[in-house]
Amino acid sequence: MSTSSVPRPESAVPSGPPRRPALPRIVRRGTPEGVLPALALFTAVRFAGVLAMILTNAARGHPLVKTLAHSWDSRWYLHIAAEGYGHKIWITPQGAVQADWAFFPLYPGMIRALTTVLPLTPGQAALLISWICAVVAAYGVYAIGHHLYGRGVATALVALWAAMPHAAELTIAYTESLFAALAIWSLYHVIKGNWLWAGTLAALAGLARPSGFAIAVAVSLAAAWEAWRRRGRVPVSLWAGAVLAPLGWLGYVLWVGSQTGDLLGGYFKVQSAWDSKFDFGIGSARFVKGLLLHGGGVVYPMALVIVAAGVLLFALLCLERAPLALVVFSGVLILLVVGGSGSFSSKPRFLLPAFPLLIPMARALARTWRLRPAHAVLVYGALTITSLLFGAYLTTVAKSPL
Repeated sequence: MSTSSVPRPESAVPSGPPRRPALPRIVRRGTPEGVLPALALFTAVRFAGVLAMILTNAARGHPLVKTLAHSWDSRWYLHIAAEGYGHKIWITPQGAVQADWAFFPLYPGMIRALTTVLPLTPGQAALLISWICAVVAAYGVYAIGHHLYGRGVATALVALWAAMPHAAELTIAYTESLFAALAIWSLYHVIKGNWLWAGTLAALAGLARPSGFAIAVAVSLAAAWEAWRRRGRVPVSLWAGAVLAPLGWLGYVLWVGSQTGDLLGGYFKVQSAWDSKFDFGIGSARFVKGLLLHGGGVVYPMALVIVAAGVLLFALLCLERAPLALVVFSGVLILLVVGGSGSFSSKPRFLLPAFPLLIPMARALARTWRLRPAHAVLVYGALTITSLLFGAYLTTVAKSPL
């Protein structure tokens, strides 16, 4: 699992004609072959997901697009964008005081900036940011996959990421797309050895979500491993990137602590009011026990399947010769999901940025395409239909927290 280990690329899927579309030289420079068809597929699948949400709302007599921009956490982000921090709380039936300090500032800040310069409502701005970032993130997934395994696996990797059961949350007013775009491109620059870019993007990712901790650890550990492997003969930019990586996440945590009067513990007290804390898996174990004893409709069993599949895929990823940063990033996200408390229905979306978990599946799908294309189409079609139906149900019908 070295940062320098690069598996032999597999054959392109599909093979297609060798000529590329004629693009301006400035676009061609550094653009991996086959990225445009892959992004077109990603966009088509996610657009179909948005359309499925709209049609479901229409069938139920609900506002067509309200759930895209005004669901659960979206309302908190939009309120922060309009009013700033410290103006909204929610008191739970148990008496816990939930404050807006639990939500990281980059996404609402971008919403505020966009509505300042463009004639958009906060909801429209939030969706525009999410949709653009989803495509940027998919480009990063393809770039990493192409660099490590070639065009075929890269295409399969983007296709699978678009068709994850919970991928609908990439196209609503949530932070997953923004965080994924920053974290994925940070990982790309780690693999390419551009440490300043890696650290800067990781710092920005740390301002987007609490799980920014994961990309900070991945960049810093990858830098430390590279320094050890090269016996300290590394550029100053490597150390600068490693120092930059955790600053966004750490800076916001300390700022919340200063606002609450408890510099080191204030942020974690705020999160505890949302039942969000690391309890070493006690909450997850209780949830699984309750689900097995009493059942849980559709969303919660599906969430358990997704998380269990993520753990299994992480074990398979560890058997790959994947770069250390990809393994660490995915592993920390798995650890946070399994070891953290909170609503289990939200846990699958915490794994959305962990695209390296899909690498074993992408390689298998690419091989299947070469040997039995019809089987590959059947499998991918089934995954896509499942994703569209579950995404529409999750975002428009289910009452479970997203």
